[in-house]
Amino acid sequence: MPPSSVSATPPLRRARAARIPAAIPFLLSFSFAAAAAVTSTPFPVAIEVEAGRVRGPLKPVYRFFGADEPNYATMKDGRRLLRDIGALGQPQAYFRTHNLLNTGDGTPALKWGSTNAYTEDASGRARYDWTIVDRIFDTYLAAGVKPYAQIGFMPQALSTRPEPYQHAWRPGFPYNEIYTGWAYPPKDYAKWAELVFQWVRHCVERYGAAEVEKWYWEVWNEPNIGYWKGTPEEFRRLHDFAIDAVRRALPTARVGGPDTAGDGGKFMEGFLEHCLRGRNHATGRIGTPLDFIAFHAKGTTPVFLDGHVRMGLGGQLKTIDAGFARVARYPELKGTPIIIGESDPDGCAACQGPHLGYRNGTMYSSYTAAAFARKHLLAEKHGVNFEGATTWAFEFEDQPYFAGFRVMASNGLTLPVFNVHRMMARMSGDRLAARSSADVGLDALLASSVRAQPDVAALAALDRTARRLTVLVWHYHDDDVAGPEAAVSLVVTGLPDEARTPRLTHYRVDDQHSNAYSLWKALGSPLAPSRAQYAQLEAAAQLATYRGPAATFTATGNQAQVAFPLPRQAVSLLVLEW
Repeated sequence: MPPSSVSATPPLRRARAARIPAAIPFLLSFSFAAAAAVTSTPFPVAIEVEAGRVRGPLKPVYRFFGADEPNYATMKDGRRLLRDIGALGQPQAYFRTHNLLNTGDGTPALKWGSTNAYTEDASGRARYDWTIVDRIFDTYLAAGVKPYAQIGFMPQALSTRPEPYQHAWRPGFPYNEIYTGWAYPPKDYAKWAELVFQWVRHCVERYGAAEVEKWYWEVWNEPNIGYWKGTPEEFRRLHDFAIDAVRRALPTARVGGPDTAGDGGKFMEGFLEHCLRGRNHATGRIGTPLDFIAFHAKGTTPVFLDGHVRMGLGGQLKTIDAGFARVARYPELKGTPIIIGESDPDGCAACQGPHLGYRNGTMYSSYTAAAFARKHLLAEKHGVNFEGATTWAFEFEDQPYFAGFRVMASNGLTLPVFNVHRMMARMSGDRLAARSSADVGLDALLASSVRAQPDVAALAALDRTARRLTVLVWHYHDDDVAGPEAAVSLVVTGLPDEARTPRLTHYRVDDQHSNAYSLWKALGSPLAPSRAQYAQLEAAAQLATYRGPAATFTATGNQAQVAFPLPRQAVSLLVLEW
């Protein structure tokens, strides 16, 4: 099909949208549904990748995941998704979760989890029970995933305000209702430290020091907002006692923090100053070990505007820009790894509503491709050691299909966004120079996000050992409305001499590829898919090769050219191998 004859909203897509049950529109992606069918001429995009121009190593920053609810990991679909995460390959992925020290029987709920690791007898003596937390970590490791171990929250017996303890929050309630007895300082810092020491020592005995020293250990979550009901100084005390306990149990443990909400502002500055030059509350010496620094970055809260979702990629990038800049101001921290401990388009995975309807479909996946690529550029801008970005999205067990949560999978079916992670996992080696005629540009993204022309750009890598060159190309816009597709002309120059006759594999995430959600709608949005339907959905949930029209590929000398159409919200991965 010639590019000029391609409709931006094909009939199949319109038919699928028409089948969405009227009672649950807020549960579903609004991709293209709010706009009338538009036929328009594709716009040309020229992309050039210079194989001979290296900008630095392409770090596997995509390999961090996390969720509020620890207990879902050991359930059937949680175990399945962990295996999918583990299958991304080497280097291994990491998983961060809240509530690992909460008191309770391990029954999961939204924004909640528990392990009952610490209780006290009638005389106040500590009782440790690692049964549930062992089951969680065992499940990670069996799937090829390592813990990013969050030390928190406060066990009920240690809390200075233990009642009420487990919250009763649900979507639609005020978010502040989640902050209950688990969010308070300990009544005894020595008991808090001993709990941490016993936990880490137990992990060393169970898994071996060589394994546990590969993990990340950090204290609490977002202590600069309601997750911590103490003062900043009380948090630094909490942190010092915990980190000292970790290092007493395993001197080679990798420790850091503080996983602030946003870039952390004055709270982060106070924390860094304390770790570098302050008197340690636990040891009395100057300084606290800091093997990595962590802060969080979320996009501007999506809104439902004029019948469609509007995102805010620029808001997330601004937070990362500020966080990287703050670390870069400390000469002592040059080279210290930075992890964006939560890195997402919005702030609440368990929340639902029309403004969050983008999550099931290709809006989320194209946003993710555009965002991750710019994180590399921001690290380059500030000269910092960017180690990883944690996608705070996992799965919610036994919920309706495609219920509208921010997840990587629904009922065992991976979403388009996870297939972008599968794409990134196929990229390795050195990051290459890549230019696009439709790249919005980092400065413009920081200033005004993607509100005018769409962002069509690329991230490229060359792995000489694997004999592979990869190019990730996305077509993104903050507004979830239909628009003309891009007619992409990609040129790769400076290929190695041995790559004169490369093979091309073209992977695609769009409405027709790597998308179980769009197939589910085409099947009539079944509330309970049959086994045969589920098998179809499983196949559609995998990363697929491009089956569309109007793609060409030629290779001459040290140059390769690929031309293909790229609809709005589509992501392509081009793999050249020799």
